[in-house]
Amino acid sequence: MTTERMTGAQALVRALENVGVDTVFGIPGGAILPAYDPIFDSKKLRHILVRHEQGAGHAAQGYAMVTGRVGVCMATSGPGATNLVTPISDAYMDSVPMVAITGQVPSASIGTDAFQEADIAGITMPITKHNFLVTDAREIGRTIAEAFHIASTGRPGPVLVDISKDALQATFDFEWPVSIHLPGYRPVTKPHSKQVREAARLLVESSRPVLYVGGGVLKAGASSELRVLAELTGAPVVTTLMAKGALPDSHRLHMGMPGMHGSVGAVGALQRSDLLVALGARFDDRVTGKLDGFAPLAKIVHADIDPAEISKNRHADVPIVGDAREVIADLIVAVQAEHASGRKGDYEDWWRQLDAWRDTYPLGYDAPDDGSLSPQQVIERIGQLVGPDAYYVAGVGQHQMWAAQFIKYERPGAFLNSGGAGTMGYAVPAAMGAKVGAPDTQVWAIDGDGCFQMTNQELATCAIEGIPVKIAVINNGNLGMVRQWQTLFYNERYSNTNLHSRRIPDFVKLAEAYGCVGLRCDRVEDVDATIAKAMEINDAPVVIDFVVHHDAMVWPMVAAGTTNDDIKIARDLAPDFENGE
Repeated sequence: MTTERMTGAQALVRALENVGVDTVFGIPGGAILPAYDPIFDSKKLRHILVRHEQGAGHAAQGYAMVTGRVGVCMATSGPGATNLVTPISDAYMDSVPMVAITGQVPSASIGTDAFQEADIAGITMPITKHNFLVTDAREIGRTIAEAFHIASTGRPGPVLVDISKDALQATFDFEWPVSIHLPGYRPVTKPHSKQVREAARLLVESSRPVLYVGGGVLKAGASSELRVLAELTGAPVVTTLMAKGALPDSHRLHMGMPGMHGSVGAVGALQRSDLLVALGARFDDRVTGKLDGFAPLAKIVHADIDPAEISKNRHADVPIVGDAREVIADLIVAVQAEHASGRKGDYEDWWRQLDAWRDTYPLGYDAPDDGSLSPQQVIERIGQLVGPDAYYVAGVGQHQMWAAQFIKYERPGAFLNSGGAGTMGYAVPAAMGAKVGAPDTQVWAIDGDGCFQMTNQELATCAIEGIPVKIAVINNGNLGMVRQWQTLFYNERYSNTNLHSRRIPDFVKLAEAYGCVGLRCDRVEDVDATIAKAMEINDAPVVIDFVVHHDAMVWPMVAAGTTNDDIKIARDLAPDFENGE
């Protein structure tokens, strides 16, 4: 063990270096300022100065999602810290490993309503895996080590480390390595073998099984195991919004995305199944619809690394706590044992029904009658021309759903979006972080004109720091998803959803003002050439203003509060689930 005399701020930087951090997204301010002085001297840390703390948090998420490492963001006390609340909440909902470091007023001033004081540990307690308030410089190194361990193990998530200014300024003898002592934190990764064998037995005995795959499979790096299990059993697979690419979209066993805007085949498969094997999924309301009408005939095998998720929304007949990769690997062995004993599932009739739904109700869209741009076509062509090797980052709303539906994801982790929290403004900074984490891979943000106006100041960061992302703004002049609900449920009373963003701002001029290349496309015949031009520019960020029809809607749709059986494929048009063969 080596000791060295240094300040708490120097200890913070040294600890970050020692746990392998190479990038920090942040903004300095009074309480965190002592930490920025040693950052100035660090040869190992790249600090990226963002324009808003929310951008720092989403950038850390994007970085974490493409690298598999812990993303790091940093802010000062008070408003700096509270601006991180949204990305912290987002990371918590989507299980993204992140450490947020905030400065705090001096320990003697805590609780006095001092200038720029906020109880950020109290504020974020419900939306972090854990958080720390450090007022003793000697605790900084150990706390950073523990924070990174907690964020990256078990079910990943965000951890907050709030450090008082006097702790950053104090001098002490720093020691490394430090011992981690977390007696109450023991995530279970190895599943119980009896439960796994029971799941395998149900799989071979069922006649209409579905592998219901959630984001936990991607977090566990279990895509290869999933494919082996799917092909071994021959069971259909549905992948949630957070699991896109866990099984290639083109795979014959893949039925698509389930849920509110899922494919008819995926929704029908869940509704008519007799067994759901849920892997790293949490029975979210956007997947289940009205819970008491979800998959009414199905037994439930629920495997998750977080025991709190099991039976939270739907009772599990076979609960399995464990890491998805280990669960699936053990399940493969157990199914092979069933096959070796002559017990194998017969899903021929089931697939006849599934194929009928898949063939009868494929995803599609109608071109606008007036010759204007179809947003679905724009997004589909981006996916086709850019290809499956890129990262695609979506904001939240209609464009997010179209990006999930019409871009084909052939590899795990290629699609980044804000699933659980549904955070408008996610795409631009998350794409920035993703590009920093994967500098040699194309990163395309599919954003809406509403989302884009919440965080587009990070274009300045991208231009100055040399982060050449592509931003496709699907500009329908409205808050599109809210307008869709107003069309369907509020008698077309469009209250406060028209953004007037066809005129204000001019996105091309805005992009140029931020040091980016600005392009505009409003004609069908120019779509391919515009995308190709953007792909040729790799020394600056590119913003494309795709001016699209304002009335396009996302279909299929399960209206909130209804069951999945009430899915509509267009307005007042429902599929016939009983039609089959």
